[in-house]
Amino acid sequence: MPATYYYEDLAVGDEWDAGTVSITEEELLEFAERYDPQAFHVDEAAAERHFGGLITSGWHTAAACMRPLVESVLSDVAVVAAAGVDDLRWREPVRPGDALTIEVAVVEKTPWNDDRGQVSFQLTATNGDGDVVHDRTDLVVVERRDDTDT
Repeated sequence: MPATYYYEDLAVGDEWDAGTVSITEEELLEFAERYDPQAFHVDEAAAERHFGGLITSGWHTAAACMRPLVESVLSDVAVVAAAGVDDLRWREPVRPGDALTIEVAVVEKTPWNDDRGQVSFQLTATNGDGDVVHDRTDLVVVERRDDTDT
């Protein structure tokens, strides 16, 4: 299936509601035990002392937000590769049972050559209270149309 959006089709200010992702305690513990076994992610007592209960690893939060980004936005874009992530932040703790709403916007475009350009997608995740819990800028290399000199 051909991409819907090429570099030229995307504009700064384009926005998407990428949906939601829920964090379960089981997934939180599994991820933390495997990749980020800090006490406040895997030990209820330690987490209680510092955060009032278990919190999700920021890396888990970032990874969990990737799927809605891909399914709701990037799957329709002529993506070549990722060039990196800027301004990655974890603003508030994410807890078991939280459902995160993911919003995405194009915030910058940089042409590279006749074949590709970089599109910066700002991702913002909010919890059920409307608090921003995670945000970042994904730097995505996107194909340019073959038939354009833009």
